[in-house]
Amino acid sequence: MTRMTVKARNRRVVIASLALVAAMAGLAFASVPLYRLFCAVTGYGGTTQRATAAPAEILGRPIAIRFNADVARDLPWSFVPVQREVVLPVGLTAIAYYRVHNDGARPIVGTATFNVTPDVAGAYFTKIECFCFTEQRLDPGESADLPVRFFVDPALLDDVETMDLASITLSYTFFRAPGQSASSDSGREKPDDPN
Repeated sequence: MTRMTVKARNRRVVIASLALVAAMAGLAFASVPLYRLFCAVTGYGGTTQRATAAPAEILGRPIAIRFNADVARDLPWSFVPVQREVVLPVGLTAIAYYRVHNDGARPIVGTATFNVTPDVAGAYFTKIECFCFTEQRLDPGESADLPVRFFVDPALLDDVETMDLASITLSYTFFRAPGQSASSDSGREKPDDPN
């Protein structure tokens, strides 16, 4: 083999390797948005749907919607559903409230994530209004009632995996918003430097 042929072959290997690395990096950056899109379309992992209006069709079959609330360990908030369960006809729009209270010694910003169980119901549980992923700022001792407006899509009754569902649980978990220190929230820990 001539020296030119070896150089050309090595150059092709380097270019192919760099292209593969660039493609893998591009895929890594695109994987999160693609996964979110997949979950939103399919309801995978209990991801709920979004809508701007309720369906025109309301079916008579009732379904129980249960509400659950959790708080991350480093967030000194109380968080509970105002009502534990509502029973409503499939397709009917309802509003439920969650109550949050800052038990800490300083203002804190939190954000909530959500999911529904069973996971297969996520494709049919549709929120019109929700406090999830929106920063909520509470002063010490402050409380707020946070609404979620939703309906269960009547298509749930056409799916063999969900047609017999008797209940769906909507769960929210509040976390401290990024960039906030946990110190001095409860007054028991070392306070933050005010500067």
